[in-house]
Amino acid sequence: MSEQESKGNEHVHTDFKERMTYGEYLGLDQLLSAQKRLSDHHDEMLFIIIHQVSELWMKLILHELWAAVESIRKGEMQEAFKMLSRVSNIQTQIIHGWDVLSTLTPAEYIQFRDKLGQASGFQSYQYRMVEFALGYKTPHVLKIYEKDPELHHQLKEAYESPSIYDAAIEKLMEAGFSINPQLLERDYTKVYEADPSVEAAWAKVYKNVDDYWDLYQLAEKLVDIEDWLQQWRFRHMKTVERIIGHKVGTGGSSGVGYLKKVLDHRFFPELWEVRTKI
Repeated sequence: MSEQESKGNEHVHTDFKERMTYGEYLGLDQLLSAQKRLSDHHDEMLFIIIHQVSELWMKLILHELWAAVESIRKGEMQEAFKMLSRVSNIQTQIIHGWDVLSTLTPAEYIQFRDKLGQASGFQSYQYRMVEFALGYKTPHVLKIYEKDPELHHQLKEAYESPSIYDAAIEKLMEAGFSINPQLLERDYTKVYEADPSVEAAWAKVYKNVDDYWDLYQLAEKLVDIEDWLQQWRFRHMKTVERIIGHKVGTGGSSGVGYLKKVLDHRFFPELWEVRTKI
């Protein structure tokens, strides 16, 4: 180390016998030892890390989404907007992950694919919980995790809870819009379907932005999140197609066929329809 560098670092702490280190704070021993390859193939490390990183980002997405729902219900809209903006930025990071994974070629992946058994990203319970938080409810993941009672309870609770869009619709009603009362008492385990009263309310919001600024911002934050999620789904589908073509997924799904199908789903349908109507 040069004399100049030594001067700049003369107050750096180096005695950690009685203090917590950076690695200890982050639990790096556990985190960095979680990449356990089941084959000797070099590229299995890439495959594991990409998926683990995605799960870490999804943990943060869920942390922000559920907090945003609570903030919206309390009328703390600026706090919710900050959280939802963060979600959108996290989503861009996950999307870039597919660019890295797409460097894996079919010839390389086939060398260790059979080691996965029936394990598949299709079973990602955090991804399903993100969908639940956005209002897309599918029950198959509940069956998958019946073997883990605590996790199954968490999934069931999220499955039965209102989504962030349900919270947004409640805010429309609170603002004086005439909302179909059945929406406020609906079965939250069902996938949300578009309603004319909600579309009419959003249309008025978009035509009178100054009068409904908070609702307008909320609408745009939700559109951002759905837009990025669909881009994530598209990159997922194209990466899978690039690596395994149209093979059946390791978890038994139709692979690319399934991933193409979910691209047609809209989480917040009226927010997209209103763009044509206004």
